[in-house]
Amino acid sequence: MSQTVVKIGGGALGAADTLFSDLADLQKKGLEIIVVHGGGNVVSEWQKRHGVEARFVRGLRVTDGLSLEVATAVLAGLVNKELVASIAVCGGRAVGVSGVDGGIIKAEVQDSELGYVGQVTGVDARPLEALVRSGCLPVLSPIAAQQRNGSSKWKGFLNVNADTVAGELASAIGASNLIFLTDVEGILDENGDCVSSVSRDGAQKMIELGVITTGMIPKVEACLKAAESGVQAIITDGRRAGALLEAVEGRGPGTWFGND
Repeated sequence: MSQTVVKIGGGALGAADTLFSDLADLQKKGLEIIVVHGGGNVVSEWQKRHGVEARFVRGLRVTDGLSLEVATAVLAGLVNKELVASIAVCGGRAVGVSGVDGGIIKAEVQDSELGYVGQVTGVDARPLEALVRSGCLPVLSPIAAQQRNGSSKWKGFLNVNADTVAGELASAIGASNLIFLTDVEGILDENGDCVSSVSRDGAQKMIELGVITTGMIPKVEACLKAAESGVQAIITDGRRAGALLEAVEGRGPGTWFGND
């Protein structure tokens, strides 16, 4: 059975969303789902507690040494386990892991300007697929083990953009769907209207014109990469009740990505 990769933020999307119950129901129906999560807002809150100002370059979080410790503790610990517990309360069977576990996500430093931010160099989905086969729903946080110059020796952790991880994972496993549940309708054009579908050329033009900016850029790039591998990808408003169920069925509002 083809798998579905669902990318969510680090907390509840809104008062009306049915995300956790939908995940549990889909799992009970036999759908193979892997959740990838972020949690940037929570990381920023904990950075503030430690007197660290959150900074971003091209929509990516700048991560110094202290920020990396905060991100690792928050994403691989607090946020991950809160999501696992929320699914369990709704009757699902979820297991939380990070990209470090089982060598799922391999990464190298992406750009010295960004600090300890990782660029994905490889995906080993076997640990996730083993969890799925055992009847579990993996919940993956985007912390990876750093490798340098092809060395297998551990160099420390890296904070990898969760949107990028979701796209790389969906492409690697040949997922049937990649679903981004976020707090906007989808890609918004210059008039604020949701674009129902977009090609690579169209998305690139919108980025160049500044229509697609900041945190939406890695989401769009992840969807385009997945679409090129034959994955059906969508960015949709996860605050709506049943948003995930609609997207799994290939319907509902949002921005859909073609491979043209």
